Amino acid sequence: MHDDTDETSSSGTRSWLRHLPLIAIGLVALTGAFFLGDLLSFETLRDNREALIAWRDGNYALAVAGFMAAYIVIVAFSLPGATVATLTGGFLFGTFPGVVFNVVAATIGAVLIFLAARAGLGRRLSKGMDTSEGRLKKIKDGIRENQWSMLFLLRLLPVVPFFVANLLPAMVGVGFGAFAVTTLLGIAPGALVYTSVGAGLGAVFAAGETPDLGLIFEPYILLPLLGLAALSALPLVIKAVKGRKGLT
Repeated sequence: MHDDTDETSSSGTRSWLRHLPLIAIGLVALTGAFFLGDLLSFETLRDNREALIAWRDGNYALAVAGFMAAYIVIVAFSLPGATVATLTGGFLFGTFPGVVFNVVAATIGAVLIFLAARAGLGRRLSKGMDTSEGRLKKIKDGIRENQWSMLFLLRLLPVVPFFVANLLPAMVGVGFGAFAVTTLLGIAPGALVYTSVGAGLGAVFAAGETPDLGLIFEPYILLPLLGLAALSALPLVIKAVKGRKGLT
């Protein structure tokens, strides 16, 4: 005789296990926001710069692996300090290959939080949107139909918080491949800017100054980024124009 109680219990256990990664990320993120804000800072980098350089010079491969592992953890758990980590990548390894280490580590961290969110709330929310009516379903369908353009826009527009761009695609059922590729390519321009700033930190430290982190909003940086965003949005514009012509 089939036991419905056991089946319900098993289903509930599986549901709970699917939520564990997202719960862990939330708990670590909250803990990090309270206790790591001052630790993962520019001041910490400045005060420990000589020890970091000695560590890099002593074992370059280990330094690269350790740096990337730390960066992945920062992104995957949405900890404060991602910008400082990017600067550190430039400071320790130069613009190149520092930007490669930064982009790859940030992408891996983003993929991990994307998978955790999709395994937890993402699939349930995605199914709920599929069965819903009205504006909510239209939003999801719009993102699905134009996911490459939408994902690139999320990455290229500097006003969209990084963790939002990691979680939102999971909530609307975006494919893993599209998310990973657009993250890798979409964050590269901004990462290049901050990595290059990090590469020049030696002179900044020597002068007793702080880096200009608002550099990305300077016209000669922001305008090319907005141009890339506009290029990403072009398929959306073309589709909207075709749709209107079809209605007339």
